This record gives sequence, structure tokens and C-alpha cells, in this order.
Amino acid sequence: MSLQCGIVGLPNVGKSTLFNCLSNAKAQSANFPFCTIEPNVGVITVPDERLIKLGELCHPERGIIPTTVEIVDIAGLVKGASKGEGLGNKFLANIRETDAIIHVLRCFDDENVVHVDGTVDPVRDKEIIDAELQLKDLETVESRIAKTEKQAKAGGDKQAKLALDVLLKYREALSQGRSARTVELINKEEEAAAKEMFLLTNKPVMYVCNVDEASAVNGNKYVEQVREAVKDEHAQVLVLAAKIESEIAELETYEERQMFLEEIGLQESGVNRLIKSAYALLNLRTFLTAGSDEVRAWTFKAGSKAPQCAGVIHTDFERGFIRAEVIKYDDFIALGGESACRAAGKLGIEGKDYVVQDGDIMHFLFNV
Repeated sequence: MSLQCGIVGLPNVGKSTLFNCLSNAKAQSANFPFCTIEPNVGVITVPDERLIKLGELCHPERGIIPTTVEIVDIAGLVKGASKGEGLGNKFLANIRETDAIIHVLRCFDDENVVHVDGTVDPVRDKEIIDAELQLKDLETVESRIAKTEKQAKAGGDKQAKLALDVLLKYREALSQGRSARTVELINKEEEAAAKEMFLLTNKPVMYVCNVDEASAVNGNKYVEQVREAVKDEHAQVLVLAAKIESEIAELETYEERQMFLEEIGLQESGVNRLIKSAYALLNLRTFLTAGSDEVRAWTFKAGSKAPQCAGVIHTDFERGFIRAEVIKYDDFIALGGESACRAAGKLGIEGKDYVVQDGDIMHFLFNV
């Protein structure tokens, strides 16, 4: 399941520094706008402590295989991007291809790092990006309304009428400077129609406040300004210091990294927190397989049923699905493995209507 989060923001807010921390890709990080022109893509391992505990119990021959999510570093947007300023059209097209947005905001003072607008103001920066994405969406919506109105009137097309209703809702919101994600859709039919529109401001968003080292634990005045500005958006806000994260990334051992984190008062690196939050932002969950051959995490969309999850492993598993054997992770750890769970009656037999839960340890039976 290839799903992507795109990192966006104004130039020089720390996007490429953060991307370098997230992956071993060597995205250029320089003190001038547009040092990133082609989007860099990193396949990022999702941290999951459960895999380590399962590995200790199962001693898998092939080892532990975590799940991943793709992170795309998109070049810095500037005012006027919706009209093509600063290579805007190319950048907006790159955003359109992603499933969710990680919006990096500069929340630190540093006279040695140029700000494209001269002063540090993360709320203003956020509004600049929002406005450019909203303007592009409004352009898209206006164009689609013109076509959809003709279809709805000419042929009495019910789907066209439904799409038109949704488009009109979006036009009203975008004209008022609100993002598409703030629009309330009344049923699943409207939600399905909205999905087909691929609007930039309908993507889930997480705001990452890039702070200085002194603010890495408790944030600062800029972070509070961001929290206040986005309080009605139902968006995630995450605080991290990209400069510190880059230093942590250079440390070779887990023990060294933990010592470093403890010294500055953090339990977990900002990068780990960001990856986990990005995974949740995409509405993803993990089921597990555990045995003597391998321990592995598999990605699925929240709400998926057993056959769909079987298909994540192989399409034949879904096509010939018979049933699933399910052990809850906590039971597996507490009792010490599959055999003990079977003996204790903690192994459930589930059919095609079972909704898989995060952390379920699964074994699928199928016949093709």
C-alpha cells in the first residue's frame, strides 16, 4: 500500500532538514529559496515497539519487517504559486499527488537563516500557503461547476446533480477563505463525490512547528500562536526542533540517541512522533503476522474487513478467503505465544465481516 505524505511550507522553514532526518536521502538543504525543485521521496519505516517484543518471543529466522510510509519533500511555495509564481504550478501538482500534507512552519528566530518574507510569523506563513492552495482549488471548482451544471441540466444525471451540490458547497467555503476540509458533507454519497475531486485543501493536514533547541520540549510563543490559529481545523500540531533531530540522526546507536533525548528532556524523538502521526493522519492501522519465519507489520486502512487485509499480503488471500485466526497482541505477549493462546482459548476464528483492529495478530486461511 503506497501512501504518501507531502512536506510543504515556505522556503527556508526547515522542510529539507526535516526530510533528511526522516530518511537517508540526501535532499539538498541550503539557505536560499528553491534549493528543492524535484520532490525527494523517502520510504520511511514506521516505528512500532510491538515488533521488538514479538521478535523476542518468536526469534524469527528472517527477522523483523516493519511497515512503511512515503514522505515527499516538495519545494517551498511562495505567494502567487497558484498563478505559477516560483515554479508554483509544478509544486502544486506535486502536492496533488500526495494523500496528506505535513505543513512545516518556522517557529524559531535565527538571524543567520533568511526568511523569504523578512520576519518570523508562522501564522502569516500558514495563511500564505492556505491562500495559494485555496485559490488553486477555487479555480478547479469553478471549472468543474461549468461542466457539471450542463450535465445535471441536460441529461437529468443524478450523479452530476450530487457532484454539483458538493461543488457549490466547496465554492462557498473557498470564496470565504476556508479550506475544503472544513465543509460538512451530509452523507457517504457526498463524501464519495468529494473524493473524486482531489482538492488540495481537502487533504488531511498536520502542522509541524519547527522550533529551536530551547523550545523542543514545551514549545514557545510561536507554537501557541499556531495552536490558536488552527484550533477550529481539527488538525494535528506537532512540535520538533529539526536542527536537534539532524544531530540525533547522526548518532549511531539506539542507546546514544536515547541518552541525547533524556539530556534535553524528551522521551521520544520528534521524527518518531512525526512518522507515527503521519501514519495516523492517513487513517492507517497495522495488523501483524508473527512466527518462527518472520515477524511483520502490514498496513491497512482503518475500518477494513478481514478479506481486504488478507489481500494486503497477497491478492490470492483475498480472492480465496475462508477465515482468519486472530490473536490480540496483549494476549500474545501475556501468554507467551500462539500455542499458549490456542490452549487458553484466546485465538478467535473470524469470518469475512470481521473488522480488523490495530495490533491484531492474523493468520489467514484461503483456497484458490
